[in-house]
Amino acid sequence: MKRVSLVSRTVGIAAAVSLAFAVSACSSSSGGGGGGGSTSAAATSGSSSSAPASSSSSSSAAPSMSVPSGTGNANLPAGQPGKGKPAIVMGDKNFSEEYLLGELYSQALRAKGFTVTLKGNIGSSTTINAALQSGKIDMYPEYTGVIATVLAGLADNPKSAAQTLSVATQYENKHGFAVLNPTPFQDADGLATMKAYAQQHGLKAIGDLKKVGSFTYAGPPENATRYQGVVGLKKAYGLTQVQFKPVPIGSQYQALDQGKVNSIAIFTTDPQLASGKYTVLTDTKGIFGFQQVVPVVKKSLLAKEGPAFEQTLNAVSKLLTTEAIIAMNKAVAIDQQDPSAVAKAFLQANHIS
Repeated sequence: MKRVSLVSRTVGIAAAVSLAFAVSACSSSSGGGGGGGSTSAAATSGSSSSAPASSSSSSSAAPSMSVPSGTGNANLPAGQPGKGKPAIVMGDKNFSEEYLLGELYSQALRAKGFTVTLKGNIGSSTTINAALQSGKIDMYPEYTGVIATVLAGLADNPKSAAQTLSVATQYENKHGFAVLNPTPFQDADGLATMKAYAQQHGLKAIGDLKKVGSFTYAGPPENATRYQGVVGLKKAYGLTQVQFKPVPIGSQYQALDQGKVNSIAIFTTDPQLASGKYTVLTDTKGIFGFQQVVPVVKKSLLAKEGPAFEQTLNAVSKLLTTEAIIAMNKAVAIDQQDPSAVAKAFLQANHIS
C-alpha cells in the first residue's frame, strides 16, 4: 500500500476521525445501538490486494431498516482486564474494510491488556473460515449474510437482518464458534454503472439491464459462482446476457472508469460512491441480502478470556455506524492512509486506547 508524508497522513486521518467521532457521539447520545447488510465489503479503488503490514503481539448508502441489536454487554470494561489472559490470534480478509476491522478490534483488545496477534489478508470468506475451523486463528470479523449464504450454504437470502443474524449464529454455534454483537452499519453488495450509462439506457433497477442486451459486469472472481453475483443476476433477474469479467478485488472502479466494463460489483460503504459519478441500481429482487459485521470467536476462547473480552469487542462494534466506516474507508482506500493509523486515531477519539 502506498505511503504518503507524515503531515498529509495525519491531516487525512484527523479529517476521517473527526467525522467518525461526531457521528458516533451523536449516535451514542441518542441511544443508537447495534444492528444495521451483503457480500464481502468495501474493497475500493486504490486499495491493494496485498496485505498491509500485520500487527504483532503485545452515494448510495444501504437502505434504512430495523436491525437487531445483538446480545451481550456493549459497555467498555475499565482497566486492563486482559492482562495474564491467553494470547489471541485474530485474522482478517482480503480487502481494505477488513484491514480496518482487524485493526479496530485487535487494537481495542490490546488497549485493555489482551495479547493479540493480527494475521492480515488471509483471503476470501471460505479461506479464512477454513483457517478458523482448523485452529490457525481464533477469531475474525465476518458479514452475517456471507455466513448465511456462502458458508452455511443457504439457497435463498434470509428475509430480514434479524433472520440473517439468526442463521449465521446457528451455523457458527454448530461449529463451536460464537457470534458477537452486530455493527450498526451494513455493507451490502450492489451493482453500479457510470451515471451517464444509466441515463443513456434509462436504468434505475437491476432488472432494467434487460434493455441493453449484452453487458459486462466486473467483480472479484468469487462473484462468478455466488448468488450475490452472476448466479443471482441470472436466476432472479433473468440477465442471461451478462458477461462476467473477473478483476482483482478493489480494481473494479478503475475498470468502470476506463470503459472496460459496463457495470461493477460494489459495496454500499465504498467511499467512491460519494463522488456522484456512479448510479447504484436498485435491487428489487433482494439478491444482495443483509450484511452486518460480527466478530466470530472460538467459544472456548470466550470462556478463557472472561467477560471483558466480549465487552470490548461489542463496544467497538457499537461505534461502527455507516458514516464512521465510510469515513475510515475513504482514509484508507482513497487517501492511502495506513489502516493501523486510521484505526488508532478512531479508537483514541472514542476513548478506547
